This record gives sequence, structure tokens and C-alpha cells, in this order.
Amino acid sequence: MILMSMVVRVVAAAVGVAFVLHAAGEPLQRKKNKDEDFTQTLEVLPDPPAALPAETARLAFVPAPLSSKGLLSQQARDAVKFLMKAARGAQFIQIRAYVAGTGDLRRIQSIVSESFTEKRLPLPVLSVVQVGALPMEGAQVQMEAALQARKPANPAGLIFAGASAESPRAVLSRLQAALASAGASKAPLRLTCAVSSSDSLQPMREAASAAYPGAALVLHQAQRLALHPGAACTAVARLAAPVASGVRFLPDAVAVSAPKLVFAGAQLAFRYQESDARLAFQRLEKTLQSASTTLKRCIFLNVYPLSPQIAGLVAKVRGEFLDGARPPAGSSLPYEGLPSLDAAFALEAVALPAEGP
Repeated sequence: MILMSMVVRVVAAAVGVAFVLHAAGEPLQRKKNKDEDFTQTLEVLPDPPAALPAETARLAFVPAPLSSKGLLSQQARDAVKFLMKAARGAQFIQIRAYVAGTGDLRRIQSIVSESFTEKRLPLPVLSVVQVGALPMEGAQVQMEAALQARKPANPAGLIFAGASAESPRAVLSRLQAALASAGASKAPLRLTCAVSSSDSLQPMREAASAAYPGAALVLHQAQRLALHPGAACTAVARLAAPVASGVRFLPDAVAVSAPKLVFAGAQLAFRYQESDARLAFQRLEKTLQSASTTLKRCIFLNVYPLSPQIAGLVAKVRGEFLDGARPPAGSSLPYEGLPSLDAAFALEAVALPAEGP
């Protein structure tokens, strides 16, 4: 009887508590359902712009140092953080990322978008390619940026140059000749070199140091197992004197004194037919037209094919879209991969704005 009495009192107390809560307008079941229905909505990150204009006189170029700390995501965040600090308030125009290893290349765009959105900074155009190796054990990403500085630093203009050869010394010699003939004032502001073999990484570093002591070099092995030996370098240097006509085309180089340029990020091409390559150029043409220019005004074109055969396909089609009398500088060495598994090559361009209003 005593036990039965205790049970009755406990049940009555529970019913009383429930009645009090119900009277206060706070039903337990309703509150529980409200908590269960709550979901968190993640912010959709913005995509990088397809093209951006920049003032030629205010362009600057900064590479991020290699790091072996952590995996791809941490290294990418550290590289972006370094570039933001080095920019000192300058506007980002372009970021290139060379990724080694098996990390997801799409993480680079997410990290760049996250970092710039968090700082409330406008996004730059973006180019991401997979390389065979970087010249530091454990390094998975190398980044370099083009900036629009607050003050002019290139009053006469810039030279965009690109050269290819079978050996590091040969390609550096060819690049030096191109920059000298175009009227370069000093060592390159940007020097980016790729080799086809890991055995060529150190010779390329030594050749670059001998040609341009103190110049910052971005270096990588384009493919892990290249079919043919080769090396390619691209460079941007200051003009010693302005070009009277605003632009001058030379073998392997273009000298530019025009006040503005348009940078386009990497445009991916899919599948492997001639019509597919033509479609990629058409998409890049639309991108440039949206920025008030055209491929006929292109001064620099980097091609990132995944094989020599694809490089030949691009070479066959590009003449339909470029000005044959004024071919752009650039390079076209086969690379390891691109952000999409279906991609065959990528196009990256710099062009003069269209003439007239």
C-alpha cells in the first residue's frame, strides 16, 4: 500500500508539471518539434569572374612561397593568406594555382572564394592546373598573383613573353633574347617555368638564377611521365621606353604601352574533337566580348593541354580566332590535369581592350 501511494504521488506530480507548462503556453512536445525542424543553411560561395580589366601601369606580380606544412587545403589557405598580406591593399586581378598530388583541384576555387568573401574583397580571375611535381617534397600547391597596385610602377608599359625549347638553358636563352628585343628594362617581374622531367628542375633553377639573379621563379614539372623532353617559360617585364603605337608584336614577345588590359581566367575545353576545341575558343571569345574585347586583340595566350596530340589540335584551330599577323605570346606545354575530369585543355588569355568607344 505504501509503494502504491508513492507511485500515485509521483504520477500526480508529473501530471501537475505538465499541466503548469501547458497553462504557461510552453508545451514540451511543440518545443521539441521546433528544435528538430531547425536546419542550418550554408552560404553559397560566389564564382570567380570570367574576365577583369586592369591598368597596365599599375600591374604587379607576387608569387607565394612553397610550403610542405599540412595537406592541400591548409597549404592553399596559407598561400592565399600570404598573397593578401603581400598585396597591401592592392586589387587582385588574377591568381594562378599549380597543384601537385592527388588533391581535389576544385578545393582551390572554394578556398579562394571563402577567403576573399570573408575579407569582403572582390574575387580575381582564377586558373588552376594540375602539375606532375613541385620542387619541394611535400608541397602540393604553388600560387602566383597579378595585382593592380595603388600607384603606377610601369610608366612605359609591360612586355609579355613566352618561349619553349628542349632544355632549360635553351628556353632561358630564347626568353632572354625575346625580352631584350622587346626593350625590357630589368629582370622579369614574373618568371614562370615548367619542365617535362624532374631531372630538369634543378638545371632550370640554376639557369634562371644565372640569367636573372634575384628574380622570383615559379617552377614546376608539368607532367609526371612526359612523352617528350621539353621546357617552357613565360615572363612579364617592364618596358624601358613606351611603344609609340601602344603595342608591338615580336617573336615570342609582345610589348604593351596601352593603358589597359583584360585578363581572362582559365577556360576549360571538353572532349577531344576539332569541333570541341573550336567550341572552347568560341566560349573564350564570348568571355572577352563581355569585357569589351576579342581574341583578335589577344596579346598573351597560355594553353594547358593534357597531351601533345591535344596541343596539336589547339594549334590547328587557334588560327581561326587569333590575328595571324599579330600572334600572341605564351606557352603550350602538356600538363597533368585540370579541375574537371572531362577537360582536355584550358585557355588563359590577356587582351587589349577593343578600339573605339
